[in-house]
Amino acid sequence: MAATTQTAARPSVSCALIVLDGLGDRPNPATENKSPVEAARTPNLDRMVASGALGDVMVVGPGVAPESDAGVFALLGYDPVRDSPGRGVLEALGVGIPLVAGDVALRLNFATVDGDGTVLDSRVGRSLGTSEARELARGLTEANLLATDGIRAEVRATVGHRGVLWLHPTEGGPLSPEVTNADPFYEKVGGMGQARRPEHPSILEVTPTDASAEAARTARAINLFLARARDVLAGHRVNARRAIGGKKVANGLLVRNAGALPAVPLQSFAERYGVPGAAVTEMPVERGIAIVLGLEDRYVGPMGPDRDAGYQERARVTRETLARFPFVYVHLKGPDEPGHDGNAVLKREIVEGIDRSFFGPFLEGLDTTHVRVAVTADHATPCILKGHSDDPVPLLLCGAGLAPEKGVGHKFGELAASQGALGHRSGADVLKLLFHPPGPGS
Repeated sequence: MAATTQTAARPSVSCALIVLDGLGDRPNPATENKSPVEAARTPNLDRMVASGALGDVMVVGPGVAPESDAGVFALLGYDPVRDSPGRGVLEALGVGIPLVAGDVALRLNFATVDGDGTVLDSRVGRSLGTSEARELARGLTEANLLATDGIRAEVRATVGHRGVLWLHPTEGGPLSPEVTNADPFYEKVGGMGQARRPEHPSILEVTPTDASAEAARTARAINLFLARARDVLAGHRVNARRAIGGKKVANGLLVRNAGALPAVPLQSFAERYGVPGAAVTEMPVERGIAIVLGLEDRYVGPMGPDRDAGYQERARVTRETLARFPFVYVHLKGPDEPGHDGNAVLKREIVEGIDRSFFGPFLEGLDTTHVRVAVTADHATPCILKGHSDDPVPLLLCGAGLAPEKGVGHKFGELAASQGALGHRSGADVLKLLFHPPGPGS
């Protein structure tokens, strides 16, 4: 699978990169002092380990707890600091916002805050429905909060508490993404977001990160928008209903990772690797990554209440896509949320569900003489931290050209991965190993 040209003949081996969002974890008392992954019953993943090789991956680098988009960029062989247009742009593209030059987009969370701006819950208790978020977004957009500043500010709700803030200048020239985050839980570094764990989280003042007038204007506009939005949210009927029902209210906004369309489009996946690829996606940010990298997007949508059915559908779509494309990137969201919520038992159950309902049907009848699979994570979300970390994550490689690894146990998880023959790797190594595995057949 050497890089040649976009019109190169299809390779004899097809490759799948399966990313389990937030999979990595640490030993937890709720799961018998094992990590939720180690404690999970994973016969299908264990079977893959028995026929392949393990290692672990420092996805971005020591001391960096990446957001999902940064982790995926690294795993796909791109530099998340230099190459990513920013989480806001990826989210915006993923929901079809028609960004143009001069616009700025930011990832947004509806949140629960107190009167001083202290963040009480950055996700509104995960109970804010998508339809409620859309009502709130419509109210904020219709309020036209930056009209007097020559900027149209639109909020686009996506899934649950998530959304996008789109700033489009109507006068006064272009805006700039060179501004800091208001969200205290994430720090912006170039195009990359990395997690923080503030001791006393409160909404931050946005400041410019360069000396340009455009950045100063953008920072001032975001701060004004956030202040004015508080009044709109406080009086909104959605929050009135939630308060009467004893639910947390969505009375604050956390925005982060401002981005703008790059002046020069990023090198596509096909241009970089010489083969076309596809992506199986369920969230806007993953759709945005597919768009930016020129991957065919097979959108399956957010997970519904029946997880087993959802994973089975994802397995079916993955197999269909793998039959059509020589490379497929698959993103499964499940393990991340219980990691943020500190629920090790639920994370173990979700890992078991992925093994049972995704990997079970995915492996059934799979011709591993012509297919190679890598399973890893975009970052760790240890339940004891309730957030992302820089912990290494497991990497499993199996299929065409891989000989069974000897001398290690066959249990998929962090401990076995740390002792595996693939060794300790960086995110940038993953596709190199997938395309050119070590040992026989490499």
